Amino acid sequence: MKKQRRLAYQAIKEVSQNKHGSITLLLGVIGVSRQAYNKFWHRKETEHETQDKLLKKRIMHWYDLNTQTIGAGAILSNLKMDDQVTFSVTLKQVKRLMRELSIRCQSRIKKRDRIKQSEIYLRDNVLNQNFKVTSPNQVWLADSTELSYGMNGENKVRLSGVLDLYGRHLIASHLSPTETSEAEKEVFKKAFSFAGKVRPLIHTDRGSAFTSGTFNNFISGYKVTRSMSRPGTPYDNSPMERWWSEFKLRWIDRHPMPKTYSELVKLVEDGIYYFNHVNRSETRNSHTPEEYRRMAI
Repeated sequence: MKKQRRLAYQAIKEVSQNKHGSITLLLGVIGVSRQAYNKFWHRKETEHETQDKLLKKRIMHWYDLNTQTIGAGAILSNLKMDDQVTFSVTLKQVKRLMRELSIRCQSRIKKRDRIKQSEIYLRDNVLNQNFKVTSPNQVWLADSTELSYGMNGENKVRLSGVLDLYGRHLIASHLSPTETSEAEKEVFKKAFSFAGKVRPLIHTDRGSAFTSGTFNNFISGYKVTRSMSRPGTPYDNSPMERWWSEFKLRWIDRHPMPKTYSELVKLVEDGIYYFNHVNRSETRNSHTPEEYRRMAI
């Protein structure tokens, strides 16, 4: 059935409630018999329609969870990991359903000349979505996410993290008022302090904190290989995106909103401990990230 006809039936049902004779009148306007109209409302939902209905709910879930700032690619990466979605989904499907839901990525408009052109350091996408690693410290992913606290969540902070792709172990984190190059320097200092003298491939997005001269002069001292996501391609860093999503969905959202900064710090520390030392996964042979990492070192 065409979408327009289905929408017309739904509109007629809503408009005609408690209005005698209005259904017949409206059906006459669109040239549809009463029999066809009744058949529509008594027919069984198709498998395709059932899947679309579920996908719309899950798309809105991931869209809202990520503060309405992710596009179809990132939503698809979340749907692929969504336990409620037990069937295959394509990018074309996600884009179609997002159009029907009238939603789109609401990322802020990039501010021009925020950093002098000479201070912008861009790198190729060396990682290229090759998320299979065989040992710790081969690939580190880095990113930050926004968290809230206060009586009404009026205070915002950025949680920066460095994720070892092997076993998805968050090896370092840092809270700061905003995402800055100094904040990212701090979280990487903690990461290298934890891991020792290693030279991983470090993959980040192209945010100003990671492309600044300050950060690049700092990180070059560790003689690591750099990699950056392509513009507008969050799936290039999807393991990190998924870690943030699960951290918020399974931990932050399941606890009361922290009223003070100290309460937020405690909540974040406990959550990171849970995902590193308690959370088990079949992809790690039912081990925690900490156990999985320890067995490989």
